Amino acid sequence: MAGRDKPDHDDYKRSAMTAAFIRRLSVNNFRSYHAAQVRLDRAGPVVLTGANGAGKTNLIEAISLLAPGRGLHRATMDELAFTEGDGGWAVSAEIEGMLGLATLGTGIDPPVGEEQASARRCRIDREAVSSATAFADHLRVVWLTPAMDPLFNGPAAERRRFLDRLVLAVDAQHASRVSALERSLRSRNRLLETPNSDPHWLDAIEHETAEVAVAVAAARAETVNRLSAALGAARGVAPEFPVAEIALDGWMEKMLPAHPALEIEDRYRALLKESRGRDAAAGRTLDGPHRSDLVVTHAGKGIPAAEASTGEQKALLIRLVLAHAGLIKDMTGFAPLLLLDEVVAHLDPARRAALYDALTALGAQVWMTGADPAAFGDIVGRAQVLLVRGSNVEPA
Repeated sequence: MAGRDKPDHDDYKRSAMTAAFIRRLSVNNFRSYHAAQVRLDRAGPVVLTGANGAGKTNLIEAISLLAPGRGLHRATMDELAFTEGDGGWAVSAEIEGMLGLATLGTGIDPPVGEEQASARRCRIDREAVSSATAFADHLRVVWLTPAMDPLFNGPAAERRRFLDRLVLAVDAQHASRVSALERSLRSRNRLLETPNSDPHWLDAIEHETAEVAVAVAAARAETVNRLSAALGAARGVAPEFPVAEIALDGWMEKMLPAHPALEIEDRYRALLKESRGRDAAAGRTLDGPHRSDLVVTHAGKGIPAAEASTGEQKALLIRLVLAHAGLIKDMTGFAPLLLLDEVVAHLDPARRAALYDALTALGAQVWMTGADPAAFGDIVGRAQVLLVRGSNVEPA
């Protein structure tokens, strides 16, 4: 863009000590890959280009598994295996992370005979760890995919899942709390379905449910407050992207700033007890943080994000992801890995150039995919460009 000072490779060299990045990525029997390896010589942008179906997204999905959770497609472990393989798969990466050089690895062993596929294994420097949660000590990963484009118009459950990923990137224990809440709610629902269920069992389950519900709500509220502040501080940055405002819609989250957690827990327990008949008839628990919503507003127009145009919604999402990545960098001292799948294809030239400049200023290692190499013209001099073809990866 005219008049814009372009950051160059030196910006990335200066920021390398404050950005986690992958030096080498290896995948074996993963998705469309029998075996592939990518070597990188620096932080900064990585562009994966190639025809549709070549396997670009599969590579960044592999990277997403080096973070807590189930990756960017939330696939089951057996779905990730190469169709012509033995049912097992492995992903490993040599990284320069928050604790220095490390090798992270994850995967499953091939099934034996009629057995189901084994549980997912995770290793750091070849030593087993209990789960991918341990990877968060070394790097954080943030992503944006085309599946997230209808986020603002879709069901509240999708926005909660999006929010939980934002929380998980700053608090690696959040997934365990969300899982615990889901288990407690399922247990309560089963008891409510049982005729003449023991009220003492219900009391015990509702006691546990209230504790974990408030913990989940508090973690979400803290992240939203921090991200809201980050969005406010960056209002003048990258004006090509509309300013977003965010809030949580839920009675529990609204009470948290002014009321002790124990008081909110007691109120929720009383509500659960009073609602047993209603919830039993509905077949589910109708109140709690599992029903809350993330509210996003186009601040410039003062309208809900759902009422913005398709292009504005995409730009709002990018604004949120950039602010979130900046927040992680402020909190940890290291920029996260960013995985941007087919993000630039539908951006106009001004927004495309603004995105590239914002990413350079962040200093993160950003993996971007796209079928059209021309779309990356403004960043090609600052990026490592790789061609994915026939599930092979080579310099473009």
